[in-house]
Amino acid sequence: MLPAFAPYLVVSALHLVLQYVGPAWSVTATKSLLMPLLALAVVLLARPVRRPAPLLLGGIAFSWGGDVLLTFPGDGWFAAGLTSFLLAHVVYIVLFLRLPRARRRPPVWSAVYWAWVVVMLTLLLPHSGMLAVPIVLYAIAIGLMATTAAMQGGWIALGGAFFVVSDSVLALGRFLPGYEFAAHDFAVMSTYLAAQGLIAWGVVAKLRTDRSASGPSSPAPDRRADATAR
Repeated sequence: MLPAFAPYLVVSALHLVLQYVGPAWSVTATKSLLMPLLALAVVLLARPVRRPAPLLLGGIAFSWGGDVLLTFPGDGWFAAGLTSFLLAHVVYIVLFLRLPRARRRPPVWSAVYWAWVVVMLTLLLPHSGMLAVPIVLYAIAIGLMATTAAMQGGWIALGGAFFVVSDSVLALGRFLPGYEFAAHDFAVMSTYLAAQGLIAWGVVAKLRTDRSASGPSSPAPDRRADATAR
């Protein structure tokens, strides 16, 4: 699987370096390439593309929309980017619920995500202005995403945790007065890229394992359903 993810990993590393040494256009250009390269890896490894791989690709696509929209300044573009990432999290929630789960219920430790939701909203809402409602919806969505990711365990759970870290640092930098962190951009993007890569890796690994377990002689569920319908 690693060769398919290699372009994503290389451009991710390049993007993080360019944040410090490159011109602004190169940072924007590499950022716009990241999610398409991750989607390419999924397509190459999940062929033929069947459910739930399209859900993973949908989450990546909405994330790409968020990446692009957040490169523009202004609250309007920020709200649009937030909406795109909100849709990405909704798609990921559906994806994680449809995949075979390692646990039938969220692990006890995932309660920390809901404590995080309360703490973050307490910190951010007094300074969020007209974005208060979108921020509440987004916090709930990412809490659900991380919780359902925790039910999957392994790489997917770790990816969900990295997503929470990335969005937390991003939100603090955007809304909390007096916030200062020299490595802010690096922390946001490094954890975000790890989150997306780990989620994609974990989901693809599950799909390939399930396909191998079903065996070449076993028709796919969709094919059996189609045959019955006819």
